[in-house]
Amino acid sequence: MRKILLRIAYDGSAYHGWQKQDNADTVEGRMYTALSELCPEAELCGGSRTDAGVHARDNVVLCITPDEFRIPADRLPMALNRRLPGDICVCSGEERNEDFELRGAPCRKTYEYRILNTAMPDPMRRLYCAHVSFPLDENIMAEGAAHLVGEHDFTSFSSVHAQVQTRVRTIFSAEVERHGDEILIRVCGNGFLYNMVRIIAGTLVELGRGACAAEDIKRMLDAKDRQAAGPTAVPEGLCLKRYELL
Repeated sequence: MRKILLRIAYDGSAYHGWQKQDNADTVEGRMYTALSELCPEAELCGGSRTDAGVHARDNVVLCITPDEFRIPADRLPMALNRRLPGDICVCSGEERNEDFELRGAPCRKTYEYRILNTAMPDPMRRLYCAHVSFPLDENIMAEGAAHLVGEHDFTSFSSVHAQVQTRVRTIFSAEVERHGDEILIRVCGNGFLYNMVRIIAGTLVELGRGACAAEDIKRMLDAKDRQAAGPTAVPEGLCLKRYELL
């Protein structure tokens, strides 16, 4: 068999997330439709299963084909893009060894969550920013985010529906910056639980509006209880910016 690592970008606004579903339009479903015209036997394995409405600047997909599939890895993106809608783009293709496995491979993922912090929403940014109308203190948010760095049990910051063996993850960095009327939350880690970044964003918004203190993040982590942390932020502000294989 052949294994081709694809890097893809997409605007997730129109899709019910990454993972293929029988009765919903998804990014993986569109990828399979395009790929079936070239190689019906091909299988896909996605790196990050983004939620409905979430975007990706750099996600990865492992394409597994029979040896008889002859399109070169660096030509496959062009062939797929001719068959994909304009809101999905395969950016590159790289041949991998037959023993390469994407699931479980050491990686570093960087997500960004963008907040439009203005009195009124901006229709032109509604699909790419979460709108928060009340003032936010980005300095307090940054102070709270720093407590997330390190290896922790993130049960308090994950959906109760997450089906995983362990909720321990390592966060390498967590930053909050203001750029004009937008606040950017950037989190880099070795993996993320279901809704984890959106819950982190929702919790930091609570800090920013003064509902809790930065030190409370430690208490939330120790509680290992979803009810201890803040709300789940809307998906529109979230984007997978970088997926690095280590």
